[in-house]
Amino acid sequence: MDVRPQLIDALSALRDRVAAVRLPLPLPGAARARQTRVELLAQLDDYLLPRLKDPEAPLLAVVGGSTGAGKSTLVNSLVGRRVSEAGVLRPTTRTPVLVCHPDDHHWFTEIRVLPQLTRVWLPQQNEETEVEEGIGGNDAENSLRVETSRNLPVGLALLDAPDIDSLVVSNRLLAAQLICAADIWVMVTTASRYADAVPWHLLRTAKEYDATLITVLDRVPHQVIAEVSRQYAALLTKAGLGDVPRFTIPELPESAGGGSGLLPSTAVAPLGQWLTHRAQDPAARQQAVVRTAVGVIDSLNARMPELASAVAAQYAAAVRMTSAVEEAYEREGARVRRRLQAGGVLAGDALTRWRAYPRDATSVELLDALCESLAELLGCAADAADERVREAWGREAAAAELAEGVRDRETGERIELDVRRWRRVLEELAEEEVREMDRAVAPSAEAVAALLAAALLGGRRARRAGERLAERIGAQRALRLRDQGGELVTTYIDRVLNAERDRRLAPLDALRVTPEPQAGLIAALSLLQKER
Repeated sequence: MDVRPQLIDALSALRDRVAAVRLPLPLPGAARARQTRVELLAQLDDYLLPRLKDPEAPLLAVVGGSTGAGKSTLVNSLVGRRVSEAGVLRPTTRTPVLVCHPDDHHWFTEIRVLPQLTRVWLPQQNEETEVEEGIGGNDAENSLRVETSRNLPVGLALLDAPDIDSLVVSNRLLAAQLICAADIWVMVTTASRYADAVPWHLLRTAKEYDATLITVLDRVPHQVIAEVSRQYAALLTKAGLGDVPRFTIPELPESAGGGSGLLPSTAVAPLGQWLTHRAQDPAARQQAVVRTAVGVIDSLNARMPELASAVAAQYAAAVRMTSAVEEAYEREGARVRRRLQAGGVLAGDALTRWRAYPRDATSVELLDALCESLAELLGCAADAADERVREAWGREAAAAELAEGVRDRETGERIELDVRRWRRVLEELAEEEVREMDRAVAPSAEAVAALLAAALLGGRRARRAGERLAERIGAQRALRLRDQGGELVTTYIDRVLNAERDRRLAPLDALRVTPEPQAGLIAALSLLQKER
């Protein structure tokens, strides 16, 4: 293939944009979009970019299928010796096995393809013998076992993938990833399972990508081989896959777990010849490689906008949820300020203390009651805002998990702490004002602080507090203190409510849902289309 460097650069940039996508919110369709992202990265990293950079590299045929379909037995038989453990009773965790000709070994010693899998090497084995302890004995998690065999033609590598319907989630994900790295998809099914949903999903995916695909109908009883083959062909034709090459392997004693694990060479000869022709005939090889590569690139025209749409949906949901929180706390902040003007803090015990002051209530008692009432007002505001948030987020599918943490037990403690800090600053203002007065006529700092707090928090109910304050320290000093204290009240109310708002938004902010990935995906796709 004659590939322009600019096309590879455009694909690399697109790959980076896909890698940057995050879809953390549990929106409808998000799971599918996440899978699309994983598949895109797998195809770009493990197949498309390596193939375009090294078009002369060996063809990689990945053998995939359901549990017990006979994939390993098929690979062993094509190779002519046991390289992959066969049988349905193998361990649930297994390392994929890649087999190639010794002259092609260097193509797979490095991380040209499947870079995230650690290579596991085995000593060179005699083609006529098999080393039992080598089969499965060196398996490691997240690894790829590489074998060589002169029975394979130069230019062809076979990869035995884990079961696509494995009970182990990591195995299923790895199987899908390995298939995405293939030049040729070899789909293996059986006479009893050829109509199952899982293999057909794989077949439809291959059709969607226009990948080079062949199917193997394995373990077909002799007495029904014609009928099963006919029905399978009809299903393929109905699915638009009638032109896909099909190979049928009858049920043989070697197919069972108690057999040797190697089918007669005549049983796999047609499949082996087809694969060898694709590897050694330049025209056939070119057709297989170009079809799969072009199919993947063409599929980007549909999959990239879908991924971008999922990103946009995530951002829109995050904006709605953020706006709901901000609006709730803004409304409650405005309500608190109205309550202050109306004297809402001067109620209950605070009003009782004010009416008894100074004859039957001390300055400290009055200040204590006012601060307690202010903390209660702010706590009610936070609760009301939380209730609005809970109601708004209840209409959002994306908030299913985040809504759990809207309210916590420490909210009241935090608010009380902030009110105590406000009180301390207010007392310091009063102390500073008193220090500047003539000691002979200066009132106590506690009295000044109590009257100032009543004037600031009592609204219309505490007009007398301002008059008393002016009588104690003078009109000019009282006016200056009230201006400073008013700014202080506003500052601390905003600080309290903004802090609670930010705590409600923190789980959402931590997800870092932004609009940039959507624009990046569209721009990267546009650049790729231009370079093509």
